[in-house]
Amino acid sequence: MSVLVPRAQVMIRKKKKLRFSRKIVEKSDPFESLPDDLVICILSKLCSTSTCPSDFISALLACKRFNGLGHNQLVKSKAGPKLFGMRAKNWSDSAHRFLKQCVNAGSVEACYFLGMIRFYCLQNRGSGASLLAKAAIRSHASALYSLAVIQFNGSGGGRSVKDLRAGVALFARAARLGHIGSLRELGHCLQDGYGVRRNIAEGRRLLTEANIRELSPVFPSVPLSYPCPGCSTTSHYGGRHKTHHHNNRSLLNPQCQHVDQQVMTVSGSETGTGCSLCNDFCCNMPAPEPDPVNLFLLEWFGLKGEDPGPGLRMCSHSGCGRPETRPHEFRRCSVCGRVNYCSRGCQAHDWKLRHHRQCTPAEDRPDGGRR
Repeated sequence: MSVLVPRAQVMIRKKKKLRFSRKIVEKSDPFESLPDDLVICILSKLCSTSTCPSDFISALLACKRFNGLGHNQLVKSKAGPKLFGMRAKNWSDSAHRFLKQCVNAGSVEACYFLGMIRFYCLQNRGSGASLLAKAAIRSHASALYSLAVIQFNGSGGGRSVKDLRAGVALFARAARLGHIGSLRELGHCLQDGYGVRRNIAEGRRLLTEANIRELSPVFPSVPLSYPCPGCSTTSHYGGRHKTHHHNNRSLLNPQCQHVDQQVMTVSGSETGTGCSLCNDFCCNMPAPEPDPVNLFLLEWFGLKGEDPGPGLRMCSHSGCGRPETRPHEFRRCSVCGRVNYCSRGCQAHDWKLRHHRQCTPAEDRPDGGRR
């Protein structure tokens, strides 16, 4: 018994030291003193502004409390679009489950992202369209645009399920939210009288507005004064030089006889970088950042090697990724017949990016248009 007493005392001392050290660690954690509401607010802000999924995951792994409160419904409901920017090769049941949890929490971005994946990748048309509609009801511009494309093409059904009027209405709603693709699509519809009464002037106005919105990120980097290449004097934005007005709108005017070389340099045309999204107006701009959903679709059907189905084609626009849901759903180029597009917006983008250099009438090609 005399031998066991010292050992018992040693064990008691060790336990006391362990409890004391734990208290020190707990007191040294600054987040433990913060109220739950404040931590949830911080995590919600981080969730909405994350530039990639790893940003949010790293925060959850920072401490045990973050990991616990990070699964709060309010945090998941604030998820931003880039939080779901996962790679198609990393798609798994756990990723699907996380997206469903965010949808149940009320995240609009999760509804849109999961809706697109289910509709096009998993071929669950009803569930995908339902999620897209849920996001569209809450004024998600990209979801409105995607639903409009589905209505225009009759995706997921036959040609008889096309609803051009519904598509135009959805494009109009997205255009009011400033969605550039919807502005361009609606402009073409008005010009051609496709699904709506023809109004050429209004269609051109919408197309011009779409180009203005595309060029708006470029203008802040352009100097306010610069030498005019058409004459020897200096022009200013907002000022007047003879009959040539140098302001944001005049650079988009096709009647303009000369465009400032410095603007062309800023927009990337001299170096050959960027994309010619505004060739109609003699001005280039950097390629827009692709949507995470479109990147996922491109990788799913491209790098992953998934086949959209027998006789089905992909949209020829390199930044789209939408596949056909039935044969001959997309419209072909009326000149060469070698490319096909899910929408007029994709056709306009691809024409200015590359197809204007590749499009050759079938009768002028060496193969006689057989390919």
